[in-house]
Amino acid sequence: MNNILATLAIVWRIASPYFRSQDKWAGRGLLAAVVTIELLLVAIDVLINQWNARFYNALQDRNWDVFVREIGIFSLLAACYIALAVYQVYLNQWLQIRWRRWLTGHYLGEWLDQSANHYRMQLQGDAADNPDQRISDDVKLFVEKTMDIGLNLLNSFVTLLSFIVILWGLSAAAPLHVFGASFDIPGYLVWGALIYAIFGTALTQWIGSPLVLLNFQQQRYEADFRFNLVRVRENSEQVALMKGEQAERSRLWDRFNFVVDNWYGIMSRTKRLTAFTASYGQAAVIFPYILVAPAYFAGKIQLGGVAQTASAFGSVQRALSVFVNIYRSLADWRAVLSRLDGFEMSIQSAQHLAAGSASIKSVASKNEDEIGLRQLLVRLPNGAPLVAADGFKLKAGERTLVTGPSGAGKSTLFRAIAGIWPFGDGTIAIPPNAVVMMLPQRPYFPIGSLHAAIVYPGEADSFSRDQVRDALVAIGLPQLADRLDEEAHWNRMLSLGEQQRLGLARALLHAPNYLFLDEATASLDEPSEDALYRLLLQKLPRTTIVSIGHRSTLDAFHDRKLTLVRDGDRFVLSEAVASVKA
Repeated sequence: MNNILATLAIVWRIASPYFRSQDKWAGRGLLAAVVTIELLLVAIDVLINQWNARFYNALQDRNWDVFVREIGIFSLLAACYIALAVYQVYLNQWLQIRWRRWLTGHYLGEWLDQSANHYRMQLQGDAADNPDQRISDDVKLFVEKTMDIGLNLLNSFVTLLSFIVILWGLSAAAPLHVFGASFDIPGYLVWGALIYAIFGTALTQWIGSPLVLLNFQQQRYEADFRFNLVRVRENSEQVALMKGEQAERSRLWDRFNFVVDNWYGIMSRTKRLTAFTASYGQAAVIFPYILVAPAYFAGKIQLGGVAQTASAFGSVQRALSVFVNIYRSLADWRAVLSRLDGFEMSIQSAQHLAAGSASIKSVASKNEDEIGLRQLLVRLPNGAPLVAADGFKLKAGERTLVTGPSGAGKSTLFRAIAGIWPFGDGTIAIPPNAVVMMLPQRPYFPIGSLHAAIVYPGEADSFSRDQVRDALVAIGLPQLADRLDEEAHWNRMLSLGEQQRLGLARALLHAPNYLFLDEATASLDEPSEDALYRLLLQKLPRTTIVSIGHRSTLDAFHDRKLTLVRDGDRFVLSEAVASVKA
């Protein structure tokens, strides 16, 4: 019972926000229409059950006029049923796509919010593996299966209420006959259906319960295999250069073996479950006839009563056996629920991580011309101290070079200043409305036109073609100026040196107040690096530039030098002797 309540709580938490959203009236209206049609379909089932008695009695009595009339009634009921069934599918699909669109937007917003929640989720180890699958496949399956299972349960409940009255009355009209003796057991057909359904449900749960975990694992293994295929594709150049095809094939095969082994487990369990449910379903066809046949042969009821009893018994038995009939779908649905619930928990955990008391705080600087580091202690995710900095200010227009040994935490310090690294203590004060841009060693370019890739994260139309062309010429890539409309995977098409040049072109276009360069020119030769730094100083004279680099040639382009030096179990940011400005 606790598991059922917990599952319903998860369903309510995931599903209910849509029906309170801006699209709530359309969603509620479509849901009401789908539910109303389901109720009408059950009502037609009841009318057809009553039609069975009249029709088969007409056959037994050889009454041609009644037979013809009942054929006409059935045709009318069938036409109504078909029309309602068609529009229920149509409206159901309409509701599903609107619900899925809203839910996808909701998860994308929570995952890719402005506070870099997606990045913090990875820092935590990302308990919600493969977020791409959660947002794509799991959201789709959640909406589809929630509607399917919900309508099945509604149909079963209403059918049970409708037909149990009919079956109770038929029990009185055709009392139980055993070995020639008649037993007046009120509602014995209802009790027979109930006992049969309880027996089937209990055995189905016992046989099929492992399918929930197996389906959960199958989705996880499938997603892992697909993700690693994408990684090989994204890094095909490095794999080719290292002659790593055999190693990658072996790794991918190992991951696919997890898919296969788990699938064999699903096959074995499904075989047992199908053997039982198929046997259960076939036995259900004959079971009501066995119960009511003695009364028929004793002359207590007509053939129509037998047909109506079998139909009503089947409806009640199916309603009571809904758990048996939808068990596999229910197992898949519970696995999807677990994955979406884990995804939501991971999102909330990452949000709490940033908002927690033991995290680095970003505040508005009182001085609009500087970034201030106050009692800053940057930690690793395991809590170990990494970088300490206190009282340092990055003033407007100043050029600062940050140096230190590899692994000292220079890049992590930049991440903390950018507001995406939550582990640690202290405060980073950033001027309100200041534009801060971080250029890593390997810049990111979205798949699309070269124009859109260069101006990212701005919109493609935020900079004119002439502005982008001028930036390309300035950074030394004039040959790309005629390819602005070409769409490609630019991180794969261009060398790392070309990518770094495009990163600097992006900085020239956006002209940020603060530009942080994390070895953003490390793949360029020294003359090219020299020319590009001079270009930055010339084109962005008001921009505060903070660089991470190991080349001594960078000293000439910076007013100030900060060095990370080891102090016990951490590195401390300290002021070095000022260098000569270029």
